[in-house]
Amino acid sequence: MGGASIWHWIVVGVIVMLLFGRGKVSELMGDVAKGIKAFKKGMADEDQPQAPVANQSPPPPVSATEPVRTLPPHPGEPVQASTTPVDRKVG
Repeated sequence: MGGASIWHWIVVGVIVMLLFGRGKVSELMGDVAKGIKAFKKGMADEDQPQAPVANQSPPPPVSATEPVRTLPPHPGEPVQASTTPVDRKVG
């Protein structure tokens, strides 16, 4: 018990064929094959380096002395309390 022999898979295959019919199963397998091909093509495209855009310039450098700008919360969002760290003694 617990082992899947070849006879178990044959019974499962026959039940699937009876439920879905031969046309649906072959159509499903064709869709799976198309998906695998698209995945492989996407992986191959990812490996190739992309050409840099000519009009794109790098962002200006940020110095450590510039202040950090925070945005106000969206209307309807609850305002959070201060996020400054608090020293607490655990004892």
